[in-house]
Amino acid sequence: MKIEKKVICNLNKCYAMAELIDGGERRFLVAAEKKDPCYLCSEEGEVLETVWTEPGGIMTMQQVPGVDGQFLSTQRFFSPNDSKNASIAVVTHKGKDDWEIRTLCDAPFVHRFGILERNGTRYLLVCCLKSGHQYKNDWRFPGACYASALPADLSPFNADNQLKLTKIKDGMLRNHGYRGMKINGQDVAVVGCEEGTFLFTPPAKPQGEWEIQQLCGVPASDSILLDFDGDGQLELGAISPFHGASLTVYHLDAFGNYVPQWKLPIPEADTEFLHATWSGTLAGKEAWVVGWRKGTRETIAVTYENGAYQTQVIDRNTGCANLMHFVNKDGKDVLVATNREIDEAAMYIVTAE
Repeated sequence: MKIEKKVICNLNKCYAMAELIDGGERRFLVAAEKKDPCYLCSEEGEVLETVWTEPGGIMTMQQVPGVDGQFLSTQRFFSPNDSKNASIAVVTHKGKDDWEIRTLCDAPFVHRFGILERNGTRYLLVCCLKSGHQYKNDWRFPGACYASALPADLSPFNADNQLKLTKIKDGMLRNHGYRGMKINGQDVAVVGCEEGTFLFTPPAKPQGEWEIQQLCGVPASDSILLDFDGDGQLELGAISPFHGASLTVYHLDAFGNYVPQWKLPIPEADTEFLHATWSGTLAGKEAWVVGWRKGTRETIAVTYENGAYQTQVIDRNTGCANLMHFVNKDGKDVLVATNREIDEAAMYIVTAE
């Protein structure tokens, strides 16, 4: 793959990003982990507007499906030790440099969330890293997942009238990873925590139960599902353990169990704090793009070619925190990266050799 890099902006501890259809145009957002801004950018990577200057603490953002210029965002998750006051906000673009920001719901320790749809109903799935703490690095209180049907009209919600969440799974220590995807046309979420990797499927009807399946019991900071080798079965890719240094692909065996198939052949001293992850089709290949924040701080693409797993370096010495992907007007694949450790938001245009 051929990689062309463009720096979007410098943003202190930049962390989160999301695609946003705004004014009928494809744009995207980049936001910071600390008390720093969120920017709206053009498809070409030009900063257009400042969405907010504070409070920051942004871990996840996602467009409200079908609503132009509206998205949900976590706020006030500044670190695992400073996230008790975290919440999810609904943000609406009202005009040039005019953004309405309202509380959708308080969600202490919320790290990731996603909007999933089934049979015409949208659901909000909220993943909380922990449920409490009494001192720094206190992990005695496991996290959980919460959910709610998401109304089409979010205008009634604010700090005094919040969306009500229902706990659907608890006992999830270091509930960190989230990857939304489709399996057989159905929205699902892959969630990683200390107890392993779980697959969440929304209810068939609003009052129904979520389907929750454990895929693997190995502790996972983040996980993905992707058919690397084209055999019709989804491989499981996992970062282990929490903010760990191990990158492994698991393959289904004859009994339906995920067993290790490949491990990144780089010394773990060089791959500390694996964090950024995206999976999908990139330049015509099924690829898992991963970045780590310590050691060599590389971002790489993992593919399966000629009967073996291959890796290609996308960037070095950047410490990427998160990744997103879109296809631009020219039909080219674009990766957007928050290179947190050098305070840089960047985009990479990826084409086949």
